[in-house]
Amino acid sequence: MRYQIDQVFRCGIAFCCVILAVGCTESRQPPNIVLILADDLGYGDVGAYNPESKIPTPHIDTLASEGIRFIDAHSPSSVCTPTRYGVLTGRYAWRTPLKTMGLYEWDRPLIQEDRLTMPHLLRSKGYRTACIGKWHLGWDWPLKPGTVLDLPNLGNGFMHRTEQANAIDFTEPIRGGPVDRGFDLYFGDDVANFPPYAFIENDRLLAQPTALPQGRWHGRPGPMVPGWDFHRVMPQITRRAVRFIEQQTPETRFFLYFSLTAPHYPIVPLPRFRGVSDAGRYGDFVHEVDWSVGEILEALRRRGLEEDTLVLFTSDNGATGNGAFAKPRSLAERTGHRANGQWRGVKGDIWEGGHRVPLIARWPGRIPEGEISSQLVGLNDLFATVAEIVDFRVPRGAGEDSTSFLPLLFEEPDPPGLRTELVLHSSRGAFALRSGNWKLIPGELGSGGRSPPIRRRPRRGEPRGQLYDLRADPTETRNLYYAHADEAEAMRARLLEIIGYEPMRLRRGRGGRRELPAEGLGLNG
Repeated sequence: MRYQIDQVFRCGIAFCCVILAVGCTESRQPPNIVLILADDLGYGDVGAYNPESKIPTPHIDTLASEGIRFIDAHSPSSVCTPTRYGVLTGRYAWRTPLKTMGLYEWDRPLIQEDRLTMPHLLRSKGYRTACIGKWHLGWDWPLKPGTVLDLPNLGNGFMHRTEQANAIDFTEPIRGGPVDRGFDLYFGDDVANFPPYAFIENDRLLAQPTALPQGRWHGRPGPMVPGWDFHRVMPQITRRAVRFIEQQTPETRFFLYFSLTAPHYPIVPLPRFRGVSDAGRYGDFVHEVDWSVGEILEALRRRGLEEDTLVLFTSDNGATGNGAFAKPRSLAERTGHRANGQWRGVKGDIWEGGHRVPLIARWPGRIPEGEISSQLVGLNDLFATVAEIVDFRVPRGAGEDSTSFLPLLFEEPDPPGLRTELVLHSSRGAFALRSGNWKLIPGELGSGGRSPPIRRRPRRGEPRGQLYDLRADPTETRNLYYAHADEAEAMRARLLEIIGYEPMRLRRGRGGRRELPAEGLGLNG
């Protein structure tokens, strides 16, 4: 559906009433768009999604009460970088050379220069675009004369050697980041627990990372600005996001991609938030996330931009629980707080806890208040939805894994073209396919991520994967692979058709992972 008012008026009497109630004319201007992406926030952390949450989240709860809350929304991956790639490009990251995990420090850009991004399409429609906070999609780091930065394959985790940091000239502009991928401006520290520990504005570091961490350190080793304090990051990016909103006028259109660094490790709530929750330091950090959301909403209200702004709030994947990867269940054991709610698994897993995330949309006067949608949605669908809102025709070869859910925001009756299936991906490369209420995880009996067992290859006589009916068994405890073998085989064939190549783990239960060269996957960005 193209975003045109004459089409909207034909969608039904109910929707017409909504439009007429706010006094729309035949040509209403598209909204400002604020997309808030939390980092490792769980489905069960937010009160609106989990009445038993032990963390106060009043601002996010209010946002949900004033708009629509999706209860079957998923990040395209259960780990950071691939989800961010999917959000900004509308494309699954496993179509790139990145097959597992996320990018690490000094990695090159994952989004190719000619790939259409969400800020690109919005800027073509006259929007001012800003990325504030976490980037985590790679940079082209400038090198000192006569040096070479020898990087292994993407996402392997062994890129923090001192000699690699020493090869970089931090005084020069950094290419390949947000301002080279469609954003007018950027401010942030890239990744909170990765070096260099310094704020970046547009394409330059604001101060030189001339020191090295001493003693106990909350991140990976590497250069830092002297006196770097992890506690400053969330308040600083929040202030910058508020400043950006305050600089806008009612006549201009803007897109703010506010990518939070919390509640991801390191768990560093400000002193004034400590003890606010009943879920330890992790819960206090989630409450700081809620405070940050409240600051954005208040800035919109103060500037009189509430009714002209679509606010989207979500998370890049499920929660680890408390940032301690080795014991992700310890938070629930200690405090009774279940960061991922009823869902099985944690960040990184192919099980629901790894990728089922909160997703809230508010647009006063346009989106009905207090609505709940059980429609299957992927965060990669934000690309097509935003494109439709601004009436942008996505060219062939762009946003190919994105399906607009705009009709759901306006409660169109039985809208056609909504998503019926979704590909999911774990941190260690396990695939899953959602089709209706069915979920297939082929060739894998483990989590494919962090929860034990991580890798569990089928033995003789065991199911060659996992098949769950999520309507009857939302906690994924009854494997129906043998009981519904025909359904499992049909979904396995469909998954292979979608991804276009056959990883070893999908080959009827044979273990292992096959890495194909990028040119063998038909990559185009």
